[in-house]
Parts: sequence; structure tokens; C-alpha cells
Amino acid sequence: MAGIKDVADRAGLSIATVSRALSGKANVSAKSRKLAKAAAEELGFVPSYHASSLASGRNHNVGLVLPSVHRWYFSSVLEGVSETLLDAGYDLTLYNVGDQPARRQSVLKDFLLRKRLDAVIAVALVLTDDEIQQLLAVHRPIVGIGGALAGASTLRINDSGLSRLATNHLIQLGHTRIAHLTGDPALNQEFKLPGIRQAGFVAAMKDAGLPVRPEWQISADFTIQGAYASARKLLGLGTERPTAVFAASDEMAIGTILAARDFGLRVPEDLSVIGMDGHELGVVFGLTTIDQDARGQGALAARLLLETLDAGIPGDGREARSAAPPTATDREYPTELIIRTSTAVPPSALS
Repeated sequence: MAGIKDVADRAGLSIATVSRALSGKANVSAKSRKLAKAAAEELGFVPSYHASSLASGRNHNVGLVLPSVHRWYFSSVLEGVSETLLDAGYDLTLYNVGDQPARRQSVLKDFLLRKRLDAVIAVALVLTDDEIQQLLAVHRPIVGIGGALAGASTLRINDSGLSRLATNHLIQLGHTRIAHLTGDPALNQEFKLPGIRQAGFVAAMKDAGLPVRPEWQISADFTIQGAYASARKLLGLGTERPTAVFAASDEMAIGTILAARDFGLRVPEDLSVIGMDGHELGVVFGLTTIDQDARGQGALAARLLLETLDAGIPGDGREARSAAPPTATDREYPTELIIRTSTAVPPSALS
């Protein structure tokens, strides 16, 4: 059976370079990685991660903690993380904690501390200081997606600022009667996302000197079905309707468009609708939105973890347990306002 030295000889590389390339470490050129993988495939060489974990203390396994896997945002993040880890030769262990506190505690205080994971990605979860310190104490790097985690690196978007941007897009078109579709109170438990986006909407309206009507701020569960039901109530309130709706997610914006059709309202001639996320269905519905590239967020979080892991491994291959922990960083992920056909100048501005 071929060994790593045979692979190195076939590829014309050093054993150390082949080892780094096949273990998915970042500090290898694309050319060298390609040569190493080709040589390994030709010789039928499969690296033993069990042996390498004994030597380096690394398991080639990253844990991903999600509150849900059936929602679009979380499944998109999962795709980005899994693809990046797979390309780097890492396994992924998924923890779907849902809304059950007992399950969340067992994951954070038991499963993640069994030393089977090299690092942890936490998506839309508020970790306590004790939970973060537990992970850091056993040298497990953490990247949080969706909000700040004290002492850990985080990747986020500017939800409040982007809500202002979405609302200002409608205001600049000439809309003054603008409604907001926010998330149910229960969804405010983690990172207060619905409340943050609602606050951005309110701030933009006040800055423009426009009234914020309580009856035009309605909630739903961030799904198309839930938003459809809530938007029907909004649009059936009486003779006066809003001319525009800012929905706190693309799925809720799509539900609003479907509800508008039930009332014979044309989008955007009678009602402009803008969302936030970058959902693939936005193209089908011509939805104006702010694309936050959830899949890209997952991929970047995985790359940041891999870079952190590589930085903690000295030249002799043993993990640097005594080294100082990497500096935590807070990154704002870039977004893009995508204007499609669901928003336009209101009829009153045209007359």
C-alpha cells in the first residue's frame, strides 16, 4: 500500500507539503494541492485522519450549531459551510437545537466538549459568557454568524442600517404610506433580529418626518404562509391602504405579494414591496431586496475557522495548546441592494 512518501515522490513535493495539502490546510498553493491530490488518487492513497489526529490533536471535524435546518437562511448557511469544509477535507457535525432549551444546553455543555471537534460555528445563537469560555478553555475556536459573541469571532450584517436602506428606497420613490411586516415576538429571542430590523424601519420613517402607524406594523413567522395570512389582514383593514410594504424577510415579502393579488392589487402599480435576504424565489417574483448572501456567509465562516486552526499548528505538527488564542474579530459581511420590478413610484406621485 502506498504511503505519504510515495505520494510526495510522485507529486514532486515534500512530505510536509503533501501532508498539509491532503489535510486541507490553507497554507498550500492551489498548484501544490492539485499535484498532491492527483498523486494520491493515482496511487490509491487515503490519508488516515485517525493517525493524524493522534499526532496533532486535530479531528478534522467542525461542529455547526443551528436553531433550525428547514428555514431558507439556515439551510443556505449550512450549504456554504459544508461545501467549504468538504473541499478542505473536513467532516461536519450538525447540531439542530431547535427551540428546546434542554437540547441546547446538552449540545453546548456536553457534546461540543467531548473533544471530537476542532472548532464550532454558531448561527443565530446567543451564547452566554460561560458557554463561550467553556469552549475557549478547551481550545475550540468559535465563529458566530448573525450577531456579536463576546470573546469570539463573529460575522454579521448591519440589520438596522439595511432596514433603513430598504425603507429609504421606498421613501425616495415617493411613498409616504409605508407598512412594515416584522417577526413574531418569539423570534426575538436570539439576537433580537426582528426588533432590530423594525427599529431601522422606524428610524428611517422618523428621519423623513413620516408617521409610523401602529396598525401598519404587523408580525408573522418569517414564512411565506404566515406572511400571506398577516398581509391579508393588513390589506383588508379598510378604505385606506399603505402604498408600500417593507417586509423583514424575502419569504414574508413574497407572502405579501401573494396576498395583494387576492385583493386585485397590482405590484408595483398599486403596492410596492421590498424584502431582505436574497432568497432565490426573489427572481421569480421580481422582488426588490437586499441580498445578504447567506451561503457566502457560511463559506467565509468556515474559511475563517480553517485559517485559525492552521495558525495554531506549529511546524512540528503538534497543536499549539499553550499558544495565545487568536484575536477575536467582528466582521460586517457585504450586502447588495437589488432593485427589481416589485417597487416603483406610487400612483399619487405620478398624478
